[in-house]
Amino acid sequence: MRFVGKTVVITGAASGIGKATCLLFASEGATVIAGDIDVTGGTELAETSNGKIFFHKTDVCNPMDIKALMDFAAAKTGGIDVVFNNAGAGGDRAPIDEIDPEGWDRTMNLLLRSVAMGVRYAVPHMIGREGASIVNTASVAGIGAGFSPTAYAVAKCGVIHLTKVGATDLAKHQIRMNAICPGFIQTNIFSSSMEVPEEKRDAANKIIFEIANHTQPIQRGGRPDDIANMVAFLASKEAGFITGAHFLVDGGITTGQPHSWNPEAPGIFDALESFVNTPNA
Repeated sequence: MRFVGKTVVITGAASGIGKATCLLFASEGATVIAGDIDVTGGTELAETSNGKIFFHKTDVCNPMDIKALMDFAAAKTGGIDVVFNNAGAGGDRAPIDEIDPEGWDRTMNLLLRSVAMGVRYAVPHMIGREGASIVNTASVAGIGAGFSPTAYAVAKCGVIHLTKVGATDLAKHQIRMNAICPGFIQTNIFSSSMEVPEEKRDAANKIIFEIANHTQPIQRGGRPDDIANMVAFLASKEAGFITGAHFLVDGGITTGQPHSWNPEAPGIFDALESFVNTPNA
């Protein structure tokens, strides 16, 4: 019960990582304000929470919606202790030599500006709250190439750097800010960003996460709870000496090439040794 008496605001709260995080904070005593564009999912989440979760419709691409969410939370409870800027989707999938300005801006607004404005409009309600903490959802895509389309990767890299430099801005208010970089997590973000029809998404997700099982040292797809647990840790007093940092929660997918942990995977040195030891090569 680490969050008794605390107010927690979470965006992208109606499903996936956001929903799991709402449920975890509520189970540990927090009053949770859940923001999402999905009215049906958000309303159902609130109605089944026994008064611990309150839903507020929020489109994070609209800065005034973000402000309204933070104002709603503060008006309802007297202030904000924790913010989890989590809302997002796959964004524009075009490569850099084909993307149009509208697709680029739409992706940046959804994934990067929304985080900046989440911080901007939450902070006035967080000043003076002991242990105040902000956590942002970044991604392994912000660390290197090959995990996502280009615009998404650039936006998530921006979230990582925003977290670092923004933490210095917030130090004067004694507000900590950190980011999480998930890997392959079992949500609909991959199939939805690829515009897989609704009736095929379950099957598509199964394929995606079966592939994930063979591309990282921890051989299972990540679960929303894996991220929720890290959010709760970073928001807790146990993480009181951590700010401006980003944390990989990725099953080890960014540790290196598959042959570094899977002896059956081919690697460049294996190929070279095989070549050297092959007669007449």
